[in-house]
Amino acid sequence: MIDSGGRRVSRVHADAPATGVVRLHDQAFEILARRIRAGAVPAGTKLLESWVAADFGISRAPARQALAALEKAGLAMRSVGRGYVVTGLADAVDGSAPATEPVQLLQSASWQSIYAEIETSIVARTAFASWHVVEAEIAKHYRVSRTVARDVVARLNQRGIIRKDERSHWYAPALTPDHVTELYEMRWTLEPLALDKAAPSLPPELVRVALQSIEEAISRAETLTGSDLDALEAELHVEILGYCGQQTLVEALRSYQSLLVAHSFLYRWLPPLYPSEPFLPEHLVVLQALNKGRRKGAVAALRAHLQASLARALHRIEAVAAEFEPEPLPYLRPY
Repeated sequence: MIDSGGRRVSRVHADAPATGVVRLHDQAFEILARRIRAGAVPAGTKLLESWVAADFGISRAPARQALAALEKAGLAMRSVGRGYVVTGLADAVDGSAPATEPVQLLQSASWQSIYAEIETSIVARTAFASWHVVEAEIAKHYRVSRTVARDVVARLNQRGIIRKDERSHWYAPALTPDHVTELYEMRWTLEPLALDKAAPSLPPELVRVALQSIEEAISRAETLTGSDLDALEAELHVEILGYCGQQTLVEALRSYQSLLVAHSFLYRWLPPLYPSEPFLPEHLVVLQALNKGRRKGAVAALRAHLQASLARALHRIEAVAAEFEPEPLPYLRPY
């Protein structure tokens, strides 16, 4: 936007503070609204506080406010149980740009506006090879500052998507059988521990709603979309485990949960490999045990689920490598 003095200023909502700083929930709302208008987040997609918070690197409070703003704008509605469901485009959005107008964001939010696309692009290509991630080329490709590109790289590292090698170069390791096995071994070591610590702090209503969600999903398993499967994975592996109460453990979990990002891509791009997703009844056993207060049973069921998931993950990755040949990207070079 250009003010009356000819100076470029960032777009803010009418209720933004007088300082002109766009608040986190406003930034998240703007980006989500833009994605919905562009069709990147299609109608029917379920949005959870935990997903929005993880996607934007913010806490649940501004994520909750952003979702409420989407509902007010007519872009989403409350889902049965919890979360929101994207309804599609609205005729008018309070204080927002029309679909054809790019949203002007503060630099502090710029990395969020490009992060999801970069993450998906990298994960999609790790089914084929390892890649050197070039920070300067990210900045050039997306026409952002090196600071913004550095923020993207830091987030990719936090999510376990990329690592540093012995020469301090960033790279995304290929999803080879050995690497996937390593990730799953760490997951079935750390996640049951996190669930054991989370169980005493879990709100009973949270467990009941998660149980209802999985039961409903099983009843219509053949019609579930990739977004539905993502949301169900996040309910157990992100939201529930997030109650473990140990920040160090939560950070360790994130480092090995890059497979959740990989599955997000695989669920969306592969045709269903099974008539009904095998993880659904496995999640059901975990949640039933939690709902009945059987902590040890829930922990054992989660470990069994992750161990059983390894072979299926390898099958999916092999399938996508056979079906797709991604186009080259300037910020990814063979490693």
